[in-house]
Amino acid sequence: MTFVLWRHPCCRVTPTRRHRAEKRTSPLVRRGTTPVTTTWPWPAGGCGASRYDVGMTGLLGFTSGYRAMEQCDTLLMLGTDFPYRQFLPEHATTVQVDLRGEQIGRRTRVDLALVGTVRDTAEALLPKLAPRSGSRHLDKMRDHYVSARATLDRLAVDDRNRTPIHPQYVAKVVDELASDDAVFIPDVGSPVIWAARYLTMNGRRRLIGSFNHGSMANALPQAIGAQAAFADRQVVALSGDGGLAMMLGDLITLKQQRHPVKIVVFNNGALSFVELEMKAEGMVNFGTDLDNPNFADVATALGIHGRRVERPHDLADVLRDAFAHPGPALVEVMTARQELTIPPTIKFEQVKGFGLYAARTVLSGRGDELLELAHTNVVRHLSS
Repeated sequence: MTFVLWRHPCCRVTPTRRHRAEKRTSPLVRRGTTPVTTTWPWPAGGCGASRYDVGMTGLLGFTSGYRAMEQCDTLLMLGTDFPYRQFLPEHATTVQVDLRGEQIGRRTRVDLALVGTVRDTAEALLPKLAPRSGSRHLDKMRDHYVSARATLDRLAVDDRNRTPIHPQYVAKVVDELASDDAVFIPDVGSPVIWAARYLTMNGRRRLIGSFNHGSMANALPQAIGAQAAFADRQVVALSGDGGLAMMLGDLITLKQQRHPVKIVVFNNGALSFVELEMKAEGMVNFGTDLDNPNFADVATALGIHGRRVERPHDLADVLRDAFAHPGPALVEVMTARQELTIPPTIKFEQVKGFGLYAARTVLSGRGDELLELAHTNVVRHLSS
């Protein structure tokens, strides 16, 4: 039996031990000139190094990763249990490889189920693949990826030192200044979005989080544990203001144990990810405001290096000082509350819900909220 990757193939790889998986699957990918898309928690910032990589898919991913799968007629799923069915192709021939047989077919219809390791399956499959000479689908998706990556990068700017600071810019600067073997731990919520799109993984860095359970306020306690386990590595907690407020007592633990964890707080005064979900459902924001203390002052009162950043031009120097500090450090960054994050594909129900939210917001006398949203996401970018 000869396996031939069809006209528009696509390979999706689990993010776990990504670099090892690339070594095992790269001959397979090259043979079929196959676009490769990955799933979270492999950050989009770590994509694109290979000429076959077209970016991450899913809610946090790229349009290029989504389109590569949407337009493929053969999908090869390697060791992944990707849960979002709306991002999976409906009409493609699907081959799923997993060591855990019970995982196969849980998320989508599977035409060929293969129980085994990715390495063994790739080695067995390679001799049966007829080489392909054409690469039109791959080239198209790579061009799409380059465009999508450039669009995201244009959002991560200092905005001519205007306030409030774009959270994308914060994540970008953290990525540039963190060590080559840093351990990043984002809070569940909007910090996960910025980590997914702007952190660069290089094979030595690690990304840890509550990605399956989705437990809020995970960053600081997990960072303490990671620093205790890896005393010589830089550990960076990307905390939301809501998450840090829930775990303020752990700042005392951090000081008591003298762990040199670096905490970057995205302070936008709201449970912003919850607000995004409410907007998509057509609901006026309610119960999401946060009356925060000055987290930098709180850290200073506890004997921790604490600084607050309100201007983009100050961010790099403050982060550089915090990362160089020998003990624990907290940098509180005042970020935009109304920053929208757009998934790779939008359903009509979401558009309808957002329109309903806008109408209800105006009718409730809160039109200034819509103006702030427009200014953050449209006006500032047009005038940049």
